[in-house]
Amino acid sequence: MLLIDRATVRELYPVKRARPVMAEALRRYSSGQVDLPLRTILRPEKDTGLLGTMPGFVAGDDLAGYGLKAMVLKPENPARGLELHIGVVMVFDPETGAPLALMDAGAVTAVRTAAVSAVATEALARPDAGDLAVLGSGVQARSHLEAMYLVRPLRRVRVWSRTEEHAEAYRAWAATELGIKVETVSTPAQALAGADLVCTTTAAKEPVVQASDLAPGVHVNAVGASFIDHRELSSRAVAGASFFVDSRESALAESGDLRAPLTDGLVGPDHIRAELGEVLLGSRPGRREDTEITVFKSLGLGVQDIMSGFAIAEEAAARGLGRTFELD
Repeated sequence: MLLIDRATVRELYPVKRARPVMAEALRRYSSGQVDLPLRTILRPEKDTGLLGTMPGFVAGDDLAGYGLKAMVLKPENPARGLELHIGVVMVFDPETGAPLALMDAGAVTAVRTAAVSAVATEALARPDAGDLAVLGSGVQARSHLEAMYLVRPLRRVRVWSRTEEHAEAYRAWAATELGIKVETVSTPAQALAGADLVCTTTAAKEPVVQASDLAPGVHVNAVGASFIDHRELSSRAVAGASFFVDSRESALAESGDLRAPLTDGLVGPDHIRAELGEVLLGSRPGRREDTEITVFKSLGLGVQDIMSGFAIAEEAAARGLGRTFELD
């Protein structure tokens, strides 16, 4: 079994490499080639953290087989200088079922999530979109700036973070690492004003995006709020948008952003326009008008981690990277 650490994952699997893999993962999911139960969340009463597990099976000619992701969320980790989410992605040999590779899940998640948003932006955003607002300044905010830069020419970038120092660190990182000028602002509304491309990457439990903040024609990649009791978008912001998801089943069961307007009676289950995979397959339409507001709600799917895991394992083996560990 190959052991692949965080730095090696990042070297082998940049967003540019992950983007076509994620497009295929979404197509396979929406075409019924994936067996994927809803993720399991364990929240012990005697601990502050939680454990999430996402097993699955992917069919296909390549990057196919069994795999899983297991991650622990520890609220105390950022104060320790560690990532909030820590865990592993594991894939199994398609022929024998033997463990094939084990790798850092945080690095996989950062890249595959941003790559999915890149796919959504290509499919749903206006071709001339390039005024980007980023809400949040953490790992996903950084990978999403890289992803948006790949698929749209960025004219302007604004970032908002609850912590001013974090926003400033983000600005400095973007200038140094990507050569992109980023403006820091003090409120979400200031970041969103006139933006035609938005990435929300926060850990918010209450909405940070109001309907009145969204410009006509904007596309929103709603990436944070991955639990039922978290929200980034107000009910009216969701109700006023054409709403796309990675999975209908997951969104209806797990998305606080969707559950709230459903509970408020502002929308029904049919408010979901399509799964992104259906748009990619051509079975359902994407954006219909330039002035239409589109939202892609990204909860994350095990198929994304599994296909990423196989892609990383293949590349590591081909390049002689990672460490081999014998189980017997």
